[in-house]
Amino acid sequence: MDGNELKIKGPQRMQGELLVQGSKNAALPILAATLLGDGIFILHHCPRISDVEHMLELLTDAGCQTYWEGHMLIVDTRNFHNHCVFGYGAGKMRSTVTLLGSILGRMRQVEIPYPGGCTIGKRPIDLHLKGLEQLGAVFVHQEHTLKGSTEKLHGANVYLDFPSVGATENVMLAAVLAEGTTTIHGVAMEPEISALASFLREMGAKIKGDGTPVIVIEGVEKLRAAEYIIPSDRIVAGTYLFGTLMTRGEVRLLHVPVAHLGGIPRMLEKMGAEVKMEKDWICVKMERQCRPIPYIVTAPFPGFPTDLQSVLMAALVTASGMSFIEEKIFEARFQTAQELRKMGAVITCEESFALLEGNAKLCGAQVEAKELRGGAALIMAALAAEGDTCIRGMEYVQRGYEDINGDLKKLGIVL
Repeated sequence: MDGNELKIKGPQRMQGELLVQGSKNAALPILAATLLGDGIFILHHCPRISDVEHMLELLTDAGCQTYWEGHMLIVDTRNFHNHCVFGYGAGKMRSTVTLLGSILGRMRQVEIPYPGGCTIGKRPIDLHLKGLEQLGAVFVHQEHTLKGSTEKLHGANVYLDFPSVGATENVMLAAVLAEGTTTIHGVAMEPEISALASFLREMGAKIKGDGTPVIVIEGVEKLRAAEYIIPSDRIVAGTYLFGTLMTRGEVRLLHVPVAHLGGIPRMLEKMGAEVKMEKDWICVKMERQCRPIPYIVTAPFPGFPTDLQSVLMAALVTASGMSFIEEKIFEARFQTAQELRKMGAVITCEESFALLEGNAKLCGAQVEAKELRGGAALIMAALAAEGDTCIRGMEYVQRGYEDINGDLKKLGIVL
């Protein structure tokens, strides 16, 4: 079988226990943050996914050494010397842009290619640049390259026009070594922001307010190496929880910070699931057809995450009535709708709205992942579909799911 495709014979029921992998969206900015300190970092529970491997290529390009011991990642930044990073991974993922703040903070100059990643919308980086410019950075745009420099980063009042996770992270990374105090207004409140703040505090940074709309950072002269445990991936957890609903299964997810799931447990109950949970685990059991959700809108945390919109759509096309989704974060998030239609879903999309008629009897088909989260949604749909489904474009899924085949096998799926 081609490594870029996955074949599933459905329907199959998800059941069992699973330890959820480390968070992609927490690991990448934390890896960028290691460049702010001089020493040997130890990161536990780091996901071995392609996006992390690409980030490690960039750190190596900058002069660092990295190596794995199981799920423990060691990063040695003592030979970090290169402010230009153009490794193979630079154009492959969005998180390349996070290196702007950390390299500027440490080296006072940076040069990176324009970042890549999933094709889910325009995703401009103007918020990142505007925030960093308020700290004293100057940027020069060339055809495929972005150059930044500063004589000295200084504290400032930074106002974000939108609570962008990436822009919040970039300003945080630049501000921790800046002179004076930085107050960032209108920041993202996602759990990954708190994870980055927690890691930076372990390095010696002075940060307050993460998890609220205002973060205050008092710059320090130097940061040290640290050891840290990456939290589990709330989006991977959410994928399997909605997959459980679609397959009428029973799944218990372990090592999951339930607070990071926001309103998802309540939504699962509204859709008809039985939900039990404690601080670090959640168990979901589904014995009936999904109930529809009349209206759901994606929003920054603690709202419903755009990264789970595709798998929610896959679940709702099988629900017992009409549902309506409004996508407010990324304008091209409905690429998965076309593939779900091949499987029998009835979906009408227009601009940022999707109307799902429900009661679809999904059938196996040949479909293609166009981006990371949409690919995972197609896999969940294939589990609930009658017959054989072939999902192409698995390289997208591997950007965020460490071993989705292995996870499914642990949850009783035969591949």
